[in-house]
Amino acid sequence: MIRTDLSFIGEDAKKLIETFRPEADDAVFTLERGSGRGNDFLGWQALPFDYDRNEVSRIKAAAAKIRESAEVFVVIGIGGSYLGARAVIEAVKGLYHNDRCDGPKIYFAGNSVSADALNEVLDICRDKDFCINVISKSGTTTEPGVAFRAFSRLLTEKYGDGADERIYVTTDKARGALKALTDKKGWESFVVPDDVGGRFSVLTAVGLLPIAVAGCDIDALLKGAADSATAQKGVGTQAEEYALARFAMLNAGKSIEIMVSYEPRLTMFAEWFKQLYGESEGKEGKGLFPAACAFSTDLHSMGQYIQDGQRIIFETVLSVESSATDYDLGSDDDGIAFLNGQKVSFVNRMAQQGTILAHCDGGVPNVILRVDALDEYNVGAMIYFFEKACGISAYLLGVNPFDQPGVESYKKNMFALLGKPGFEELREDLNKRLRN
Repeated sequence: MIRTDLSFIGEDAKKLIETFRPEADDAVFTLERGSGRGNDFLGWQALPFDYDRNEVSRIKAAAAKIRESAEVFVVIGIGGSYLGARAVIEAVKGLYHNDRCDGPKIYFAGNSVSADALNEVLDICRDKDFCINVISKSGTTTEPGVAFRAFSRLLTEKYGDGADERIYVTTDKARGALKALTDKKGWESFVVPDDVGGRFSVLTAVGLLPIAVAGCDIDALLKGAADSATAQKGVGTQAEEYALARFAMLNAGKSIEIMVSYEPRLTMFAEWFKQLYGESEGKEGKGLFPAACAFSTDLHSMGQYIQDGQRIIFETVLSVESSATDYDLGSDDDGIAFLNGQKVSFVNRMAQQGTILAHCDGGVPNVILRVDALDEYNVGAMIYFFEKACGISAYLLGVNPFDQPGVESYKKNMFALLGKPGFEELREDLNKRLRN
């Protein structure tokens, strides 16, 4: 499970937390009663308990089939359609899971429109048996749409009519271009629930199929989320304390939150966090700016700015209390003899503790989130913790946590410049601006 430690945020921030506690309690009630803005996207709250058991059984069966028939599994999606799955896989299995684990190697595509990035994964698949999972609510999002066309074409070239058996679709249950094509082709499909937004969808088929293909225990993942949901229900919870700490930091002039971890395998988890909080809070001129650093690596780059730069930052340290493995340094006369007899986990822990104290001394408050271990159970608990705290945080700010109106602006411009029908007038205007 996950625990919020506010020992290093300063006394003034602690006083602010108590000042804002009644507002945070109201935000909790608003979220849990479904009486706030965006309340038609609250399905994620019940997911750990009220999920489709039959669909999860089909996910497990599909994952087993893919693991038997494919050397490579390509997950096609962008934003919430891939970040959560990749975050869980790397947190549980490690950064080098493709080289260390049995089962197919897993690659992610459709999260950019880079020709080089697309061709790199296509080249990997050309002489390998592979399957794909395209994830899109509508099927018309440009980035995954481009990748799906390329990979489905390669599947047809390699397998002919057998290509259809290697395509797995996660999309809307009843409508959309991808749903219509799936029904026509007879591809195996899974559902993106209507009441769960993309960035909250990792515990649906969106995340569960790739996670299962990676060999992770999705039952343990869901159990961790369910236990976390129980623990985070009502007021006075760890999730509310985290939301309160963030709100206090913002009101104390700290506009940037840096998610920090000392475990490289949490790098993509921090990317998932950035989308979850950035899209949920960043609207109406409000919200903390979510950033991320991987320590101790980034202490040798960003560390100087954090220590001595503008005092607009606070850090949230995701502290893993127990590592899965360790390494005994033994003894040697090699310039770091002061580490003789220590284990690497101890060195990492001292780096974390020393940095927290140094940054606090430099005027950078630190919120510590302590998680027991990086296994499926605890990662599932982390997912629900951050989702719940995100909803509370957004309602504290007074914004709708579940829409993303600003994202549509770039899409409209891109569609217009690409010549999509219906955008002719905007295309003319944009081209004039680009010529000037």
